[in-house]
Amino acid sequence: MSRMNSRFDFLHIARWINAGEWVLDLGCGDGALLSLLQKEKKVRGYGIELEPANVASCIRNGVNVLQFDLERGLSGFEDDSFDHVIMSLSLQTVRHTVPILKEMLRVGQEAVVSFPNFGYRPHREAIAAGRMPVSRHLPYQWFNSPNVRFFTIADFEALCADEGIAIHERLAFAEGTPVTDDPNLNAEVALYRLGRLP
Repeated sequence: MSRMNSRFDFLHIARWINAGEWVLDLGCGDGALLSLLQKEKKVRGYGIELEPANVASCIRNGVNVLQFDLERGLSGFEDDSFDHVIMSLSLQTVRHTVPILKEMLRVGQEAVVSFPNFGYRPHREAIAAGRMPVSRHLPYQWFNSPNVRFFTIADFEALCADEGIAIHERLAFAEGTPVTDDPNLNAEVALYRLGRLP
């Protein structure tokens, strides 16, 4: 990948996307991931974004973007409209977690999600010291955070098991380096490739 010079997770997400796919990127920010996938993988698709400044950035980046609130669901899209539906480092900002995961797997063949792991050792240490954690992937103070959910890798996997969501693949990282030893403790970010159970 010649242009993978932005967020490290983009490289790993791109490896799960085949050339020419239809992709929907939820909470797409400035459209950087979709722009990259369009250039590197010739994907087609849309970004969904609520913030007006980010919508304008998407347009400047040549990304087809729709402006609406994800909390209202994806009823404007038919079943199996996309090969992949992506939510990168945004799942923790969604109030209706289970409905959005179900919607992702309704409109897409697979879902890709990534999120900061609240169970990461330095986060636990911050809480043990009596403070809410602040880190690269949880960069906000408690009083101005857009995050409404704080969960761990173990929490997410339990949710998937309870809701009948198949985990096809999991990657975990600390400071951009893969983590295989106890990711729930040692990884700051997790990426998942999800599907429907047969």
